[in-house]
Amino acid sequence: VCLTCCSRESMLRINQICHKNGIKFFTGDVFGYHGYMFADLGEHEFVEEKPKVAKVSAGVEDGPEVKRARLEQAETTMVKK
Repeated sequence: VCLTCCSRESMLRINQICHKNGIKFFTGDVFGYHGYMFADLGEHEFVEEKPKVAKVSAGVEDGPEVKRARLEQAETTMVKK
């Protein structure tokens, strides 16, 4: 359910109904240069992209391992939450 241009009381009442029934709820409005947006998604899953950190051997400050770690392109992994 998406709402705009509603009173605060209407938004709260409709959000409570949606929340009780497991329905996703979005509302928002704009006032000149300012605005807001609210989303009640209940329980939901999403994926977050996390960069992998290159591991370097302990005690090695310079050498092939360090140079290879610097040259490898940054890898990312997707984490489901």
